Amino acid sequence: MKQHDDTAGRMAEADSLLIPCIRRWLPDEQVLFVEGQGAVLKDSKGKEYLDLFASHGTTALIGYNHPAVVEAVKQQADQLYVLTADFASSPAMNLAERLMEIIPEPLRRIFFASAGTEAVEAGLFLAKKHTRKYEIISLYGAFHGRSHGSRSLLGFAPFKRGMGPMLAGMVSVPNYYCYRCQLGLTFPECDLRCAKMLEDVLLYASCGDAAIMVVEPIQGSAGNIPAPEGYFKEIKRILDKHNILLFIDEIYTALGTTGKPFCFQHYDVMPDMITMSKTLGAGIPISALVTTEKIAQSFAPPEPVSYFTTYGCNPLSAAAALASLNVILEEKLWERAASLGEYWIKGLRKLQDRYEIIGDVRGCGLLLALELVRDRKTKEPASEEAAKLRREAAKRGLILLSGLGWLGNIVKMHPSAIMTEQQIDQALDIIDSSLQAVVS
Repeated sequence: MKQHDDTAGRMAEADSLLIPCIRRWLPDEQVLFVEGQGAVLKDSKGKEYLDLFASHGTTALIGYNHPAVVEAVKQQADQLYVLTADFASSPAMNLAERLMEIIPEPLRRIFFASAGTEAVEAGLFLAKKHTRKYEIISLYGAFHGRSHGSRSLLGFAPFKRGMGPMLAGMVSVPNYYCYRCQLGLTFPECDLRCAKMLEDVLLYASCGDAAIMVVEPIQGSAGNIPAPEGYFKEIKRILDKHNILLFIDEIYTALGTTGKPFCFQHYDVMPDMITMSKTLGAGIPISALVTTEKIAQSFAPPEPVSYFTTYGCNPLSAAAALASLNVILEEKLWERAASLGEYWIKGLRKLQDRYEIIGDVRGCGLLLALELVRDRKTKEPASEEAAKLRREAAKRGLILLSGLGWLGNIVKMHPSAIMTEQQIDQALDIIDSSLQAVVS
């Protein structure tokens, strides 16, 4: 490898070797991170950044380089760092047993995979096998992964353009985006019309072969959008009436980031399947599909091997996940997430009072968002301003997911549950001064 004196030049050359599907978060800065601890990242020049990105939420509970996870990985690497699911391993067995301590019944069967999209794909296949039906219902604005089946669920046309035809049998339903209701209604006077439209969709758009409905309990990529009270109960009522499974994708929300061990517990419904990933391994690749005994048996012998992934029960990943899960459970980090979430919302609403550009403040636990608009009445998205806010925050030492959402105007935040109130105040001060630079 050639030696370079400047980080920017070396990164540019390295990037030229990669398929150009990745966009650097700070392309103008050419930041090279070399160290992480808790909620702080350090770059190659020694500059520290408070991180509200949490590597797409993977470190949103226990932070970077938690000593328990580091030690578990070291010990497991010394013993056995690879073993396929054809054989049992202690880390995978221990992880499954520990998860069952907090996963509500009747969800009793687990399939481990490497990434969230793998777990979603496994759920889609299992649902079809179990129901002998093929249609899959998803929401406008949905995001469930980038593989073929999971991308077919995507509720945003530009991310599918040029990649069709997508998976057959997809049926889309308006989502629960109360701030930008497609029906022009206002909650709660709307009487949950977006949920009740599922009945219309099944009558007019479906072929009568719906196997499953796949939903996020909080729409993450669309802009950390929580569902309104009563939404999931109405959805579940309609699905049960038509014998359709409910699949809640908790890739972003499982294990405590929203203030409860699982986000569906906020809505008082019981899904037939859930997925988890991101916080499960605290950044080490692992995911899981969890379902009921009855549904799981659709993949059981004497059926041929219906689903498999080489690294699904990888002992290194399982050891990291078990260590992370132990920290989460022992410290009840969902309770801390709930408390810190309230602290965050209070601070963000103060910013909303000062800046007209903040049209909406929302969140659940530590999944938070600001929606930036040029006019609060028209709600015109302030996309350029959101992109500028990202750069201004980075200058001040804050990694801020500004410029996201399908309209490019969302500031998404996944702050770690191990952040202190002092760090939160510091982050809020940086957002304040960055917004001032954007609007001035």
